[in-house]
Amino acid sequence: MDFLLALSRPPLVLGVDPRPELHGREPVAHLKRYTVELLEALASRLAAVKFQLAFFEALGPEGLGLLFELASAARVMGLPVIFDGKRGDIGSTAEAYARAYLLRFPGSALTVNPYLGLDTLTPFFQAARQSQGAVFVLVKTSNPGSGFLQDLLVEGRPLYLHLAEALAREGEGYREGEWSRVGMVVGATYPEVVLTVREQAPHAPFLLPGIGAQGGRPLKGPGLLNTASRALFYPGGRPDLEGALQAAEDFHRALVE
Repeated sequence: MDFLLALSRPPLVLGVDPRPELHGREPVAHLKRYTVELLEALASRLAAVKFQLAFFEALGPEGLGLLFELASAARVMGLPVIFDGKRGDIGSTAEAYARAYLLRFPGSALTVNPYLGLDTLTPFFQAARQSQGAVFVLVKTSNPGSGFLQDLLVEGRPLYLHLAEALAREGEGYREGEWSRVGMVVGATYPEVVLTVREQAPHAPFLLPGIGAQGGRPLKGPGLLNTASRALFYPGGRPDLEGALQAAEDFHRALVE
């Protein structure tokens, strides 16, 4: 499976941020059952499924085992997988992160942090090319405080725009057809920024977090992967398969109208 095929699927990504306190006396078992049922029900309506690594790591070894089981199940269903870990480090450590998620799960994607410099991202980009995966680099995140650093003016333009331009240049070396394997994370909570960054990076896939609970609305356009986590995984604040199906329909309606 090539992750870039996700860009030809419906442009909605299910974010899985598991909250064990919502899953009864045997949370891991119930989490597994609920998530698999939800993936089966929504598979044809999704571009990909995004697993937020922190929530699985918080569950200890059992949680990591669950993560890998669910990732494998998604791939069996033909669903591309995004590991949302925002990894980033130098040298051999970056290479180890790339092996852990991109090479171990060919055709998957990983979110990464560029704060240590673009040279630290090269192992991720190379692994994505080798494994037919993708990398989504944090450019303009969805949280309200993102501007503290990301909006800093450098030579009269915000820092995130300098980063986007540099990534777009770098991404040309990892482009296959219309799309590059070097993507960007741009919050749907800043739709005007999405448009500005797209002008600088026409071939980068965009992962758009913040749909639903954070107030972002689905955005239309090629290469845009709209991500809904709480609003889709826990509609109404709890596990609800029927509610999730309805939420997915509502998101799709917003994307086609």
